[in-house]
Amino acid sequence: MIDLFKTKIGRLRILGFLEGISLLVLLLVAVPMKYYFQNPSISKVLGPVHGAIFLLFLFSTLSVGVEQNWKFKTTIWKVILACFIPLGTFYIDKKILSKI
Repeated sequence: MIDLFKTKIGRLRILGFLEGISLLVLLLVAVPMKYYFQNPSISKVLGPVHGAIFLLFLFSTLSVGVEQNWKFKTTIWKVILACFIPLGTFYIDKKILSKI
């Protein structure tokens, strides 16, 4: 785990994990709390946090993609698409990022 902090790809993988976890917590905890229990406090806090992690993941993907000479048609678009799909960042980490 500590080795992941040493490289840009490793940091991208960590951001992907955090983005995936924040999305799951947002969808499975914050949204039900907001709409079923009329308690929006968690979504008011977690929404902006998830948004910031999401943007960091997008910018990091583009940065790493340029640095590693990834082709947009084969790699970058898949990594970016993954953050729009629940569990997508976990899938893309296993299929692409862990093998680079």
